[in-house]
Amino acid sequence: MAGGMDLGTSGKGGKKPLDTTINLVPFIDLMAVTIVFLIMSAVWTQVGRLQVSQSGQNASDEQPPPNTLLPITVLITDKELKITVGGTAMDPIPFVTGDKAAVQKFTDRLKELKTQQPEQNAITLSTEDSVKYEDLVMIIDTCIGGQFPSVSVSPASNG
Repeated sequence: MAGGMDLGTSGKGGKKPLDTTINLVPFIDLMAVTIVFLIMSAVWTQVGRLQVSQSGQNASDEQPPPNTLLPITVLITDKELKITVGGTAMDPIPFVTGDKAAVQKFTDRLKELKTQQPEQNAITLSTEDSVKYEDLVMIIDTCIGGQFPSVSVSPASNG
């Protein structure tokens, strides 16, 4: 008989041997997919560390700020930063990715706003779709460093 198929005729008492080979290929595939998923999701753990709330969310959870504080909004475009305090627009700051002078000027404006409103801790960032993620994170870090720990991010309104 050629072919190598076990017909169960060998061994004691007509029993089949228990030695079998296990195919490890599906297990290795599962592990490879799991590792790729964990590596890809590692980025989201860093994003989760940013203390940012979306505008309009958690409005009922927090107490409203006193009426004496003027809301501060920063419109972030790919060309400039437009700061608005209580509906009054300040001079825009020209902004290009990696421009340290613009970041320093933005930091100085934040310090100026903090001296005008020392109790104000909230700032809202409105971003356009063309703004790079790294620029947004840098501006969030600058706001937190400028003593505005309550940073909200919302999309820029189209109108």
